[in-house]
Amino acid sequence: MEHHLFSEISKHWTAQPLASYETIVRLIRETNTQTGLEVNGYLITKNHETGQKVSARQINEIRVQEHPILPESNHTLLPH
Repeated sequence: MEHHLFSEISKHWTAQPLASYETIVRLIRETNTQTGLEVNGYLITKNHETGQKVSARQINEIRVQEHPILPESNHTLLPH
């Protein structure tokens, strides 16, 4: 997560009891910056296997959409 964005999230949930994952995700989603950047997030409850290796071919097959503002750090991974 971009460190500038994380600081905005931290400011937004200051003094809020982080009592559940739902509360945390809601507070993250409600965060936006002074420049208008909005945050989207969701909780994935599925357990994923660890230790899997990703091949160079698989990395090259990832579809990435860069955003016009700060494309080096703002992008979306698209489905196949």
